[in-house]
Amino acid sequence: MNTQPPGPPEPPVVGSTFDYARDPFRFMDAVRRAYRDIATFRLGPLDTYILMNPDDVETVLTNDEAAFRKADFQDDALTGLLGDGLLLSTGEYWERQRAIAQPAFNMGRIAGLVDTMGEKTERALDEWPSGEPFDVQLPLARLTVDVIVNAMFGVDPDPETVLEVQNNLEPLGARFEPDPIRFLTPPWVPTPSNREYNEALETLDGVVDDLIERRRALGRTSGHARSGGNAGDDFLSRLLRAEGAGDQTAEQVHNEMTTMLLAGHDTTALTLTYAFHQLGNHPEVLERLHEEVDAVLDAGERPGMGDLRNLEYTERVLKETMRVLPPVYTMFRQPNVDVRLSGYRVPADSLLMVPQWVLHRHPDYWEDPETFDPDRWTPARARERHPYAYFPFGAGPRACIGRQFSLVEAKIILSMALRRFTPELASSPDLDLRPSLTMHPRDPIEIVLHERAVREQT
Repeated sequence: MNTQPPGPPEPPVVGSTFDYARDPFRFMDAVRRAYRDIATFRLGPLDTYILMNPDDVETVLTNDEAAFRKADFQDDALTGLLGDGLLLSTGEYWERQRAIAQPAFNMGRIAGLVDTMGEKTERALDEWPSGEPFDVQLPLARLTVDVIVNAMFGVDPDPETVLEVQNNLEPLGARFEPDPIRFLTPPWVPTPSNREYNEALETLDGVVDDLIERRRALGRTSGHARSGGNAGDDFLSRLLRAEGAGDQTAEQVHNEMTTMLLAGHDTTALTLTYAFHQLGNHPEVLERLHEEVDAVLDAGERPGMGDLRNLEYTERVLKETMRVLPPVYTMFRQPNVDVRLSGYRVPADSLLMVPQWVLHRHPDYWEDPETFDPDRWTPARARERHPYAYFPFGAGPRACIGRQFSLVEAKIILSMALRRFTPELASSPDLDLRPSLTMHPRDPIEIVLHERAVREQT
């Protein structure tokens, strides 16, 4: 049996580093076309194995999850931003933090947030311009920041705070773009990009500290200083109560809330941005969505939890959007010991690439994978596929804790926007994608909103 998977021809030393950095999406597509299940190449100093078989994805993320760790290089890059928050922590510490966070994300609590999400969406839609092109990602990001701060920090952010978060995401995200020059440049070198990153990080740290202090102040004025709040069930209140009991430090609280702020809004905003782009390219899908939201939602009314359950086609559209345009486009792991994947021995400490971008579009697991088809998410068709051919929120024990929260929020925002407007795509029907911490459009996705004359239900 071969011990080394095949891979693309590479120059010495740098391997495929420059090809990947130039366009990771094109590179991954080319590797998938040439090698079916697994391939190997070099990224910087690391032997890298790209996994393109859902059985291997299941092994790494679920069945043998303890044998794999977060990639060391990824931890180095992210630790300065997120510290030991839920995204990066491991072992017993991660289990303890996850247990603190879990009640803030259970479906009972999410159901209690539906009306607040609807209220904030309604207020945001009132400010969206009608009849003129605008970059839809910007107001969506503002809205999702507003929602996550209210839901998980237990306070309402002022518009200046929301704008401050949004303005500093670009230099923070740029640090994680695949750039060989940046890879070779130590973070302490005062390059323009390093200065911008450090300034943005300092600003974001200040924003998070201010939000935490506001929540502490609510506790003090309510006579719950030691418990950190009004005995609230938001994530920050739970952390502050643990801090009061000596089970958290102020630094740990800060790290968790920074992770929550960034991870809790970006992917949802991007999913909705890409959904508007897909609707602009597929008017037949938009027409069916309008029919569904008109049938389910009363004009001028916010959706309730029961309404969301009936928005089945809306959910299919969101799932299909995350399939063809996954905001988290790849994950990295490293095996702690030698492992066998797709029949090959993969050495301990090598780099594993687990790419949503590839698996979500792999023709072995998806019929006509380049076609945007929400009906592939009917229950009958979904049951036919390997469950690990699709993992927009990760999978296994470390799957994103906020996946249900995100889907509920996205359904509310999309359904309320379409009950009120007909969006028209005003920018290119094609997308040029930019790899960052998440996958962003390189150019603005502009839409024009046309007010709808919707009849009241009878």
